[in-house]
Amino acid sequence: MSVPVKVSAHHSWKGLYLPPDMVSLPCCATLSENMAAVSLKGTTVHRKFPVSRILMASLVALALLFAGAAQAQGRRSGPSMPVNQSWHSPRDFDNPANEASLLKRNNSLEPERGADIESVRQQHERQARELLSLHKNVIEADPNGQPVLRRQILVIAPDAALAAYANEGFMADSTKSLDELGIKLAILRVPERFSTTSEGLERIHQLTPAAIADFDHVYFSSAAGSGRRRVAGNQAQPLVEASGLRVGLIDSGLDVNHEVFRSSKIERWGCQDQVVPSDHGTAVASLMIGSSEKFQGVLPGATLFAADVYCGLPTGGSASDIAKALEWMARNNVPVINLSLVGPPNQILERAVSAVIQRGHLLTAAVGNDGPAAPPLYPASYKGVIGVSGVDDKRHSLPEAARGPQVAFAAPGSKMVAAATGDPSFRTVRGTSYASPIVAAMLARSMPKPGVEIAAAAVAELTKEAVDARTERSADIGWGIVGEQYRTAK
Repeated sequence: MSVPVKVSAHHSWKGLYLPPDMVSLPCCATLSENMAAVSLKGTTVHRKFPVSRILMASLVALALLFAGAAQAQGRRSGPSMPVNQSWHSPRDFDNPANEASLLKRNNSLEPERGADIESVRQQHERQARELLSLHKNVIEADPNGQPVLRRQILVIAPDAALAAYANEGFMADSTKSLDELGIKLAILRVPERFSTTSEGLERIHQLTPAAIADFDHVYFSSAAGSGRRRVAGNQAQPLVEASGLRVGLIDSGLDVNHEVFRSSKIERWGCQDQVVPSDHGTAVASLMIGSSEKFQGVLPGATLFAADVYCGLPTGGSASDIAKALEWMARNNVPVINLSLVGPPNQILERAVSAVIQRGHLLTAAVGNDGPAAPPLYPASYKGVIGVSGVDDKRHSLPEAARGPQVAFAAPGSKMVAAATGDPSFRTVRGTSYASPIVAAMLARSMPKPGVEIAAAAVAELTKEAVDARTERSADIGWGIVGEQYRTAK
């Protein structure tokens, strides 16, 4: 007998202003800074020697705890700037030349695979162009060509600054106090006298140079491809008792009536309590908690907290909606949160991500599918976020997957089966989008609640499981490959 899906909606926002000295790293962000002191340089970890792996995991956990202590000391002040140095050793990435050298060493591509990367890039570029072309009334490009919500600016500032903006014609469309993040977020409307949103943002910076203000960027899913076909699914059985555990997903909507969710516990947020199913959200969620006769995700039985930040709208996936979803996750004490979406750096989103991690939550994020030479994508590249890459069934990195210091782990990301909307009800999927939820659910197995030390222990535990484990993280698979036992092969 099937059990109805539990559905609820949450929309209230209360909160405090986040001081400038609270912008920096939480539990796992300064791992690289401490690894230098505990380096195992010259040591090789072999899979047949479990002691080596345990030692490595212990060092990772120790470094994470040091990072938490450094965070408590408030070493940074002032507005945070986007950085791309999470989970790496300063010996490898202390300057751009070293980073380029490591990327070249780890990511030589077979020539015949180049076309795959180019097609993915073209697909993403086409998606952005179409968004800008078809929705000119609500979307425009920032100076770097990234889609943003037209005439909308996000600001974290005290009330006095908001009054100054109003005097200049920047009226607040809304003000959201994100209590759990310590953020008071204002969404300002750019006056008509400014021809572009960029001009309005420049004026905001002139009025209040110390305020944190940015565009409301639009973020995209990190899927490289999929194919609709009738597949048998996988017959794997759950490997962990997940009852009582919770895990979070910030993505597009999921089909709560799909067979893999019939016995699932799902708490929803977003879209004014409307269900707007999508293939991407449904697939990612199924890999986390799905369960049926022919399909098993990583954590069937766990409660999924699912935030839909798209709602089927062209303006969906904005930085402001992601920040609000993160606050909802924090308010519900969801220990591990997955974001299989990518986009440019954004100061508001960075502040929200930092605040969540400082509370002891873990964030996993897909590193993207624009290839090894692509610039870093966010939120995976923010400090403290666990960036996830993808590998195929032969443990080869996906040629389209991003490389760099943001990669913490790799997981299965091709020849995978996941739930889909419509008929057929399963499909094959490919991309870092589908590797990231596997890592999130695996971390959630040993993380019953948020906490800096609990998070450090969960990451250390996962490191012990890694195949091809590294004493120093690599640009392609980070600390190693995890989750092969959860591959949903076609």
